Amino acid sequence: MGTQVSDLPCDGDGVCMACKGKPSADESLICNTCVTPWHVACLSVRPESMSDAVRWECPDCSPPPTEDIHLAVKAASVVQASSSAGDLIAEIRAIEANESLTDREKAKKRQELLSGGVKAVEADSRQKNSCGNNEVLNLLDESLNCSICMQLPDRPVTTPCGHNFCLKCFGKWVGQNKLTCANCRANIPHKMASQPRINSALVMAIRMAKLSKQNVSEGTSRTYHLIHNQNRPDKAFTTERAKKAGKSNAASGKIFVTIPKDHFGPIPPEHDPQRNLGVLVGESWEDRLECRQWGAHFVHVAGIAGQGDYGAQSVALSGGYVDDEDHGEWFLYTGSGGRDLSGNKRTNKDQAFDQKFERGNEALRLSCRKGYPVRVVRSFKEKRSSYAPEKGVRYDGIYRIEKCWRKDGIQGYKVCRYLFVRCDNEPAPWTSDHIGDRPRPLPNIKELKCGAIDITERKGDPAWDFDEEKGCWLWKRPPPASRMPNCEMDEDGNVVKKVKPSKKKVSMKERLLKEFSCLICRKVMVDPLTTPCAHNFCKACLEASFTGQSFMKQRTCGGRRTLRTQKNVMGCPSCKNDISDFLQNPQVNRELMALIESLQSKVEEENMESSEVNVNSDGVDEEGSEEIEEGCDEENKEICDMDEDNMKNTKVDQVEKPTSEQKPSLKRKLGTKGKNTEATGEVKKTK
Repeated sequence: MGTQVSDLPCDGDGVCMACKGKPSADESLICNTCVTPWHVACLSVRPESMSDAVRWECPDCSPPPTEDIHLAVKAASVVQASSSAGDLIAEIRAIEANESLTDREKAKKRQELLSGGVKAVEADSRQKNSCGNNEVLNLLDESLNCSICMQLPDRPVTTPCGHNFCLKCFGKWVGQNKLTCANCRANIPHKMASQPRINSALVMAIRMAKLSKQNVSEGTSRTYHLIHNQNRPDKAFTTERAKKAGKSNAASGKIFVTIPKDHFGPIPPEHDPQRNLGVLVGESWEDRLECRQWGAHFVHVAGIAGQGDYGAQSVALSGGYVDDEDHGEWFLYTGSGGRDLSGNKRTNKDQAFDQKFERGNEALRLSCRKGYPVRVVRSFKEKRSSYAPEKGVRYDGIYRIEKCWRKDGIQGYKVCRYLFVRCDNEPAPWTSDHIGDRPRPLPNIKELKCGAIDITERKGDPAWDFDEEKGCWLWKRPPPASRMPNCEMDEDGNVVKKVKPSKKKVSMKERLLKEFSCLICRKVMVDPLTTPCAHNFCKACLEASFTGQSFMKQRTCGGRRTLRTQKNVMGCPSCKNDISDFLQNPQVNRELMALIESLQSKVEEENMESSEVNVNSDGVDEEGSEEIEEGCDEENKEICDMDEDNMKNTKVDQVEKPTSEQKPSLKRKLGTKGKNTEATGEVKKTK
């Protein structure tokens, strides 16, 4: 670890990152594995002879220490399950010895070997097929790349120094005890290394870019829509009897969906009379009460919504049990019960007895046997998961329970365990995919082989399954009939739908720019900064939020003697995480800034082209209008010969059918004409 911090290579300009000097070719040493130049004078361990210099490997490529050998083997197992660290280096040397490859092809093969074991040719073809003629996706691919695998980031993570990584690549990098950025060698905070946060703005941008290609080829498809403030639901309220102001004493607001409380599966648009959208995957609410108002998880305290003899409709992941394991597309969920909640012990987290398959636990086991879909919401209180939201509660889609069992928990008592696997038609909020889930093999659960009892598996076909012909998840059997009356419909049982006025069509590039908006000024970011908690701001806006605040607080005891200085906590404007260390030297996200600038230039070019087209079309309309005016003059000559009553009726018929654009002007014209005719008394009033 110490060697990696002190030994630094030369950057792209040939400047040593340790002494800031530019060594000559004789003073530089090239790594035999990664072909990176290093300054000999700044190395802690130098080669002893010329033969060692020819075969020299840099500190990053040299074999790790004895205590870290297992981590190196684990990283190399991605390339080949049975290979070791020595085999990986041997393959890299074989690539370097191949004289038929160019330097660019060698670098590409080395990178693919270290990042996933897929051949460069296959990666290039796959990338070409994915991008194709998609201009927006090509812009993202040119500007945003993982610093390790050099591909478009999957589940992107942004370091405080402004470089982007895939979550998987970042986990491998820090898993080898490398706590410096792979691009600039800046230190990575320990908190971020242990709990990286996914940059949701980049996830949404990549997904929208992929959807733009699908929309062009397949027509318009359902995407994620922004819920404006005027469309947000009424929040919970406190009554006059409440002792304290807060959500703990609040009454629930209005239920805005028309589903019964025992509804299984997703909430479609026909049950959303207010927005006609349904509950979308990735939709967030401030707390569990607002989540209840939209039907994603009706119970606002318990983690399981269901009935023991009917099934479970939804669960909430909110950090209730330390036994939970969250892997995104699948997770291990711990049942309820086993705690002493008598008296005033509602917050007791210590388990006092074994859990049993009863009530909510039995409801989950019944859903496992029947194969019912279960809605899943994640709360910000789940601190041990990389997939939990930063704040509030988020709906993450449909899961299905594949197995359930009981085992000895961490606290020594038996707990009920459930294996949830995602099976939704919409992509997960943390992925950049533009399609939903496909049937996947079940993960290997080690605890099933050691001490698990009461194992339950589904024997028949599930009620919610994937249809190969239609290519989507749907009900293979009719869903269970509701046992509760639906009180949200009108007297006739019809759902009232709102017809929204058509909006101006916005290009995909403009929609992407809206995603890159600052969380303070709500405008497109200028000099974007990404905090360790994965929030994006303008540099000027973020620095202005802490104007006048010092990093250290001076303290005195009664004005007589000076105490030790205390660190001043500076909370993120979007969350409560301390970002004082980040603010001491904030680094602009250059990749994101280049992407924003390229998108803005493309939007300006499109606006210029559209304005030129409008100017040309306006000229054509003017010529056409002149011809119409001339024709009207000829027709007016004939109208003058008509009877006066017929002429009045003709004018009324013309006024009765105006277009929406002509209505204001017609009203003004008719108003002035009415005044003139009343003054002269030439035209009589008509009904």
